[in-house]
Amino acid sequence: MSAPPEASGEYSVSQSDTERFVSPLADADERQIEGALRPRQLAEFVGQARLREQLTLVLEGAMRRGKAPDHVLLSGPPGLGKTTIAMIIAAELAAPLRITSGPAIERAGDLASVLTSLNGGEVVFIDEIHRLARPAEEMLYLAMEDFRVDVMLGKGPGATAVPLDIAPFTLVGATTRAGLLPAPLRDRFGFTGHLDFYDPAELGVIIRRSAGLLGVTLREEGADEIAGRSRGTPRIANRLLRRVRDFAEVRGDGVVSVAAARAALELYEVDESGLDRLDRAVLTALVRRFGGGPVGLSTLAVAVGEEAETVEVVAEPFLVRAGLMARTPRGRVATPAAWAHLGLVAPPPGGQGDDSGAITLFD
Repeated sequence: MSAPPEASGEYSVSQSDTERFVSPLADADERQIEGALRPRQLAEFVGQARLREQLTLVLEGAMRRGKAPDHVLLSGPPGLGKTTIAMIIAAELAAPLRITSGPAIERAGDLASVLTSLNGGEVVFIDEIHRLARPAEEMLYLAMEDFRVDVMLGKGPGATAVPLDIAPFTLVGATTRAGLLPAPLRDRFGFTGHLDFYDPAELGVIIRRSAGLLGVTLREEGADEIAGRSRGTPRIANRLLRRVRDFAEVRGDGVVSVAAARAALELYEVDESGLDRLDRAVLTALVRRFGGGPVGLSTLAVAVGEEAETVEVVAEPFLVRAGLMARTPRGRVATPAAWAHLGLVAPPPGGQGDDSGAITLFD
């Protein structure tokens, strides 16, 4: 397994005045494009260097022993590559991959039907594994340790548990909320890896690779501009690249330059720091309507016309990570950086949230 590709000066596609390269992905729909941009091997996977090295040892050790590798748990925010790594694990092992999700497995029988149909060495990927139903979760304990499931026949006092052996398999679980995973389930994974956000240089490599696959003429500065607004997330970087490509093709010469990237991202309401419409709405409400806080999550969500869960899951993690918002026991608070981002002057220390300066819903 070789090292990941390094950044190069420019991933551009040569073209003449009469002929232009057309990528084979040009006519594919959005889901096909998303799948085609995924790396197929660990050597192609950019970023997460420590995780890649650890996973390489796990897989190579298992292949040398001729056995299925330990079960793998991947945690981290959405869009960082958990599903891609599951696909890579199956590809490296040359094994089939079964994909499902925690919410889709509502009963233990649903899980039993998947596990009993496995062939030896297959890889099972369960996304959002922390949302498994409790009966299915308890069945998974036995399956992961002893490669056996107990199927209940009948109901009531006459019910009988019939043990069924299943073929050895490798479970890859993914979760965005590792804290919700029960300890007995978490402890049954032989390897646990956490995915961190990417830095702009790594995102630049990913964007250049994707541009090459999509047949997009991409300038170095254009790639850097997109990478800097991608919130450290490859999924967002690839999405912004496709939107900037649309802008460049429709309103420009088809070349993704820094000017085209800035104009396109301004049109799509993504600012220099990566904040989108919802992020700015939350930040503006927190600063302008509530004097910087503290304010409760539900009140903040009502102020921006969104569900509380949407604000908490979609906007809040990035705002906290960017140092624009803080969580306190009394509620959400805007940091001085938030005021500066909106072009405002922060109140003096101690002025936020007190009775004399804070704006409330009742003022």
